Amino acid sequence: MAGKIRLKKWDSAAHLKTEADIARYWEACLEEGRDDPSFITTALGNIARARGMSQLARKTGLTREGLYKALSPGGNPEFGTVMKVIRALGLEVHGATAKGRAAPPLRGRRGAKVRTDPRAPPRRLGPRL
Repeated sequence: MAGKIRLKKWDSAAHLKTEADIARYWEACLEEGRDDPSFITTALGNIARARGMSQLARKTGLTREGLYKALSPGGNPEFGTVMKVIRALGLEVHGATAKGRAAPPLRGRRGAKVRTDPRAPPRRLGPRL
């Protein structure tokens, strides 16, 4: 008769030891969980636990308990909270077209790159009437 096999519950945070590990994990989660907000917030929770939830709480101005709740598999944080966490963790979210190519930078009339701010009022294009 064979001995009992003891299994542990998998914890992704325990395997995120370097910045490279975190970057690869984040990219993989964004790719795999693209249509599942809970998947993304759970991934953020794993990265937060790997880096330290107390430190993240200080950076975001949120409570540790609130972060654990929001970033748990059943959590449902507001988009603003998710963006605060992403910035505080030093992560980025990149845009791409549906075909997988990065969107080209916006350019002004003379070919210079245009800075975009989603909070800025839209600029008037074309001739004034």
